[in-house]
Amino acid sequence: MDRRELLKGTGLLMGALMLPAYGRVVAAEVLSTKLDVGFKKKLADVALNAATKGGASYCDVRIGRYLRQFVITRETKVENIVNTESLGAGIRVIANGAWGFAATNDLTEDGVAAAAAQAVGIAKANAKIQTEPVQLAPTPGVGEVSWATPIVRNAMDVPIKQKVDLLMSVNNAALKSGADFIRSIMFLVNEQKYFASTDGSYIDQDIHRIWSPMQVTAVDKKTGKFRIRRGLSAPMGMGYEYLDARKDGRIVLPGGATVYSTSYDMHADAIAAARQARQKLSAPSVKPGKYDLVLDPSHLWLTIHESVGHPTELDRVLGYEANFAGTSFVTLDKWKSGNFKYGSDKITIFADKTQPHTLGAVGYDDEGVKTQRWDLIKDGVLVNYQAIRDQAHILGLKASQGCCYADNWANVQFQRMANVSLAPGKDKQTAAEMIKNVENGIYIIGDGSFSIDQQRYNAQFGGQLFYEIKNGAITQQIEDVAYQIRTPEFWNSCVGVCDERDFRFGGSFFDGKGQPIQVSAVSHGSSTARFNGVNVINTARSLG
Repeated sequence: MDRRELLKGTGLLMGALMLPAYGRVVAAEVLSTKLDVGFKKKLADVALNAATKGGASYCDVRIGRYLRQFVITRETKVENIVNTESLGAGIRVIANGAWGFAATNDLTEDGVAAAAAQAVGIAKANAKIQTEPVQLAPTPGVGEVSWATPIVRNAMDVPIKQKVDLLMSVNNAALKSGADFIRSIMFLVNEQKYFASTDGSYIDQDIHRIWSPMQVTAVDKKTGKFRIRRGLSAPMGMGYEYLDARKDGRIVLPGGATVYSTSYDMHADAIAAARQARQKLSAPSVKPGKYDLVLDPSHLWLTIHESVGHPTELDRVLGYEANFAGTSFVTLDKWKSGNFKYGSDKITIFADKTQPHTLGAVGYDDEGVKTQRWDLIKDGVLVNYQAIRDQAHILGLKASQGCCYADNWANVQFQRMANVSLAPGKDKQTAAEMIKNVENGIYIIGDGSFSIDQQRYNAQFGGQLFYEIKNGAITQQIEDVAYQIRTPEFWNSCVGVCDERDFRFGGSFFDGKGQPIQVSAVSHGSSTARFNGVNVINTARSLG
């Protein structure tokens, strides 16, 4: 599984082939059931007691039930329907100043007690080679609490036929509108997570996420040339109401595509995608050079993710990720100086795991820390990182920022990216008003391929839809656009951000990190923003 979004391009097929890796295949009816909270608390207490009796100074227990459903279609056929369940317990301890972790799918008292003893044994072995003891930021116990994603309709309860009918109607609409091929998918996630710790917390959480990506292809049958336009939906922390296509927060993009702040009209997007993919076949290729870029939130989320979200993860800054996905140019000396200009004064970027409808929204992280919002960049200046309990002391923090996560009960929790978003502009401005002030620019919609170096400093980003801007007006659709950046130069080139009326989320279900790799779901919000004098290259194999 790659660090980038798994379900992109041909990756859609890869995702279909890898579905069983998410757990054992189960009947759809199983997806609507839950474990008894009393049963989970009893098992957690057994594990906590076994760990402390074995010599642990701290212990936390995560009993997790991870449910997923995939409905995959192509043109007029259903390719696959898969329901998976993964169930077990992960136990983490500190003994003799070192971490230890063990996991089990034997949810009996003997099973969790044995896993707790194993975790203590691992910690004691680690302590023999560890140079400094773990410094764990204090987290007061919260007692017995619960939190759930605020959903209107549990997507797992919706009949398979209704989901298939929606995807089939979407495919049919695209084919009638000029598409030659279409693949559409519905991907549903329910994480039922129970956390208990020796701090005195017993936290039961019920987390729901939904995504319905599609890929539309138009072919020029005379030349064999083809173009693709993927769906403009964002994965969200919502129930099936996300696909009800209510017209709240309605924004119409060039070419007829419509997006909504808290719902998604997949049918309308498929029609627009088919027409735009065919228009891409005849769109002229971009002329390389310097342009002012107007970046839609459906595109900008990925640039935020790669050039701000990842480099402000403290473990990357410290070099813990050097063996997998790189480190970070945002070294501690830049933060300590108090005046490192990450961007212009238009740029305030914050981390937030409390925003409704986002992928990262939870009540408590996987260390039992209540989630929060905090600034990473304030008026262009770097002010903070993303840190968890055993990292907080490095920044002089008295508590964790609540961004610890494990993607499964069998994996140990560690620092993961919170929702990282660009704050809306303070002055009233719409995207249309922003475009009117651009003389020579490009308007970019949707995320595309990208490349970024190991320190998150040099990067290149593509997109899905590109529109030429001349003298304050969109003139035509163009193709083969990618822009190159050095992270601080790019964010310092920002001259404007639209106001909160334009604020929307993008995000990824499959943000990878760690060895063995774990994936997390994360959202990134922004309003449309303008960046001046950015270098644009032509990605076509030939300009002819």
